[in-house]
Amino acid sequence: MSLLEIQGITKRFGGLVAIGDFSLNMDGGQIVALIGPNGAGKTTAFNVISGFYKANSGKVIFDGRDITNLRPDQICKLGLARTFQVVRPFQGISVLDNVMVGAYARTNDAHTARSKAEEAIEFMGMQKLANQMASGLPIAGRKRLEIARALATDPKMLLLDETMAGLRSGEAEEVIGMVRKISENGIAIFLVEHVMKVVMLLAERIVVIHHGEKIAEGLPAEVVQNQQVIDAYLGEAHVAS
Repeated sequence: MSLLEIQGITKRFGGLVAIGDFSLNMDGGQIVALIGPNGAGKTTAFNVISGFYKANSGKVIFDGRDITNLRPDQICKLGLARTFQVVRPFQGISVLDNVMVGAYARTNDAHTARSKAEEAIEFMGMQKLANQMASGLPIAGRKRLEIARALATDPKMLLLDETMAGLRSGEAEEVIGMVRKISENGIAIFLVEHVMKVVMLLAERIVVIHHGEKIAEGLPAEVVQNQQVIDAYLGEAHVAS
């Protein structure tokens, strides 16, 4: 049984079909990338999977349970956590308190929440920043904080929405290493990413959507040679390079 089964989900906004009959299976510990042009429906797919949008049709099965109509907090408690494309930490509290907010999704005990938060902060290499106000973090720190907060929910799967956006090369390389370690710990990673270097380094499988519909799925080396993907997203220059 797959950890995540997306069965023909469709999401409409009025007459616009943002996601059309989209299906996907993922197993535990896998890293799968979802790519496509701006406006292709990638974040909409994440919003449906994580309960922020309700699908017009289709099902989302997570760890054997139908989560299609559950709220985001209920889905998070089952072990599916996410980050957001626009990072918005709680500005007026510390890094540690921000991450504890994530931990409280799975526990009401303050000691347990603090322990989970400290563990996530250490994993993300942010121990020295634990007592700093989140408002003072640069973009790279905010990105790490977002992942740490998701990790504190004790997930089985993480949805990472453009985690590398805005990072310098060295910062991105550090986060790539952390994502690999998360996967090695058995947590599945489903990521939306525009930086193809990151996709090629991390993903075991790539799924491509265009105008809300899947146009390709397969191994990275195969997908980047797919003419439909080249025409819709990558461009000939990328392949030539």
